Amino acid sequence: MLMRRFGLAADNILDAKLVNADGELIDRAAMGEDLFWAIRGGGGGNFGIVVSWKVSLVRVPSIVTAFNVMRTLDQGAIDVLTRWQEVGPTLPFDINMRAIIQGQQVTFQTLYLGRCSDLVPTLGTFFPELGMTGADCLEMTWLQSVVFFDTWNPSAPVESLLNRRTSLSTFTKNKSDYVRGAIARDDWKNIFPWFAMNGAGMIILEPHGGFIGTIPASATPYPHRSGVLYNIQYIAFWPSGSDGSAATSWINNFYDFMGQYVTKNPREAYVNYRDLDIGENTVVNDVSTFDGGKVWGEKYFAGNFRRLAAVKAAADPTDFFRNEQSIPPLLQGNNRWGKRLG
Repeated sequence: MLMRRFGLAADNILDAKLVNADGELIDRAAMGEDLFWAIRGGGGGNFGIVVSWKVSLVRVPSIVTAFNVMRTLDQGAIDVLTRWQEVGPTLPFDINMRAIIQGQQVTFQTLYLGRCSDLVPTLGTFFPELGMTGADCLEMTWLQSVVFFDTWNPSAPVESLLNRRTSLSTFTKNKSDYVRGAIARDDWKNIFPWFAMNGAGMIILEPHGGFIGTIPASATPYPHRSGVLYNIQYIAFWPSGSDGSAATSWINNFYDFMGQYVTKNPREAYVNYRDLDIGENTVVNDVSTFDGGKVWGEKYFAGNFRRLAAVKAAADPTDFFRNEQSIPPLLQGNNRWGKRLG
């Protein structure tokens, strides 16, 4: 919720300690700037095991404002959402307003780094279609806002963040997209029936713009910067006692349907919403091939994928750190024979 003001976590890393493929514990100075670049957004489990990060802290106000404003279809949700696509990415950097669609309603979930008295007139100017008022505001500390956005309960104690247990009662499947051209109002009318289907899940639309859009695409491995309106996180849920077939069928079919509205060539994806459906590595002679990895890698990393593969070749040429979607080493010549980059 702070990324429009301060960028991603990966944009705020100062140093790290990494156990590399040789079992050595190295910091930024020892690993060099290429490897340090790669681990700041190049995906987990690719280059080593990061055991600590040194993060640049940011200053937030003592009081921030949060709210959830819900609009149903009968309340004009489609009109408000259509307008949000243009407004969300262009609001002042101190405002992050995401849209959450579930069932037949949209929740506009917002964090403002300031007081309600300033936010109401600002949104009245930039986004009057939302109809937000002072009665919608919840003023709290930033830490309380983290809990609020996680639980949707403004009374939840901040101590709940100390709970590290994972519930096994519900399973989820995630997919992702990026949108660079606003989806038309009539197209949203065709999208909303998907949320009334059996097995329906939800989507979260995360606006970009702000500070994140000012950072060059090559500054870190995360390339989805300038020109992105928002990304889409698709989520399907099912209880542990179910086989999940209805939920997974819904998300897969809905994802296919949405292909006409999102980025193409490649259809961009967010690496932290790991999705094996978009491709898996091809392994030859115990080494992942570069050409096999391109199928999914350029969707996550665009033009940065080749550089990541070159760093992998230098840092881990034997592909010790390998999984279905790990960065393959870009090796000299026919890389499937495992020749090391010279």
